[in-house]
Amino acid sequence: MHTADPVWPVLALAALQALDAWMSYKPLPFVAQCLRDVRFPERYWGVIAPVKLASAIGLVAGLWWAWLGVLTGACLVAYFAIAVTMHVRARDLGRNAFNATALGVVAAAVTWWCFLS
Repeated sequence: MHTADPVWPVLALAALQALDAWMSYKPLPFVAQCLRDVRFPERYWGVIAPVKLASAIGLVAGLWWAWLGVLTGACLVAYFAIAVTMHVRARDLGRNAFNATALGVVAAAVTWWCFLS
């Protein structure tokens, strides 16, 4: 395997994940509403920010260790697939479902293009 090339998509996705981690630490009102809309139990909300931060770190570390970038990317694709499934199950098919779907596609594309091609 080789190091990601180009690196900017990896860094952009990592920055989005870091921003999302910050917004999820003490969930901003629209984040909290999204979690409520999909009926994600509030007792687990504290897990979300560390997972998102870990994904940002894993993506950046993947620039040196491609296997970690592939693993992190695959985990992100799974994370967003679960998120989309939760939105569909809750019949929350608006902007939040679109965002989860779009980010899942971006995560898959970044993983493929930067780490697997």
